[in-house]
Amino acid sequence: MDGHEVERILDACERELAAGPRADLAALGFWKAVAAVKRDPALVAAYADRIGDIDRHAFRRAVPVRVPAAIGLGVLVAGALVGIVLLALAPRFAHPWLEIVLLAGAAALDATTHDLAHFVVGTLAGIRFTDSFVVLPSKPQPGLKTDYASYLRTPARARAWMHASGAIATKLTPFVVLAYALAIGADAWALLVLLAVGVLQILTDVLFSVKASDWKKFRREMRAAR
Repeated sequence: MDGHEVERILDACERELAAGPRADLAALGFWKAVAAVKRDPALVAAYADRIGDIDRHAFRRAVPVRVPAAIGLGVLVAGALVGIVLLALAPRFAHPWLEIVLLAGAAALDATTHDLAHFVVGTLAGIRFTDSFVVLPSKPQPGLKTDYASYLRTPARARAWMHASGAIATKLTPFVVLAYALAIGADAWALLVLLAVGVLQILTDVLFSVKASDWKKFRREMRAAR
């Protein structure tokens, strides 16, 4: 696909967005054009901003439950801090409250570290983020929307590790807390819960994420890096 074909597709996407509340970008060839742009630095320089605008407008029309990224990140940081405080306080309680507070802290960290890892690794690579969002009811977990122009300007290998970082953080969290739980003498049932959560998350990644989520995107961008 050359620049003329990319131009034609982007024109069609912009017309469709201007004409109605929603646009089927995939049907218009938008993502095929994006894939072609990724392979050519000259096309990235020419079309990154335009692609970013189209992607952002389509996203905001399709996802009503969203806030600016800064607000969502503030909530995530606050949640992570709550988790850390709960873990620090857990040894002060007698059983079974020690285990209950411990697991509450682990849950807070597990729910927040995924997107925080995306943000930290992405920001270091030069990727910006525009929105925090949830897609109800299909994807109630929080997400971060990338600014696609900055995403395209970032090297493919860095984009890949940005995607992988969230999955890695989520998988590490239960096992880090498990080590801490052992150190503070938590009862066996709490240790088993943490172990089960960790193993379940790994199985979920193996069965689903490689086909539809972070690891799929990681593999896509690593292929682009080659």
